[in-house]
Amino acid sequence: MSRIGNAIIKLPSNVQFSFENNIVTVKGPKGELAQSIYPGIVFEQKEDELICSRQGETKDLKSQHGLNRSLVSNMIEGVSVGFKKELELVGVGYRASNTGQQLDLSLGFSHSVILVISPEVKVTTISEKGKNPMIILESHDKQLVGQVAAKIRSLRKPEPYKGKGIRIKGEQIRRKAGKSASAK
Repeated sequence: MSRIGNAIIKLPSNVQFSFENNIVTVKGPKGELAQSIYPGIVFEQKEDELICSRQGETKDLKSQHGLNRSLVSNMIEGVSVGFKKELELVGVGYRASNTGQQLDLSLGFSHSVILVISPEVKVTTISEKGKNPMIILESHDKQLVGQVAAKIRSLRKPEPYKGKGIRIKGEQIRRKAGKSASAK
């Protein structure tokens, strides 16, 4: 029995929901999203609630029940509230700036790295004296924000000795001890 799949989804008043031909479409103040749903999974709307149910008890349907419910729940949250990821650049000389959708990163390489960010993602950079530079990504699509954040993080992953690199805010880096001085 899927505990996540059976949970009821609250539908905000400013969000429109439609389910036709195994495709869920959600419209809200932040944007519009569509997602194809696994055949056999059904969504029913009762006033301001959505109920996700399956039309059988096969192993495939049971495994897809919770996943599809979570995808639709994230879509509804995204078009009503939105998602936000904050990346922190830790390291001497690491800088970030943006002009529109173009992100310019100085990460200790011989050249600066320039990324063109998808138009669905709003990117802002913050550089305050005495603090690490920050990159803030905002969008209505949770998967897209996570994918862009992972791409930026992959340019300079945090290393375990000094902790330098690009990390998601709040991420814990497992630190290692460096070389020990030999006793003579």
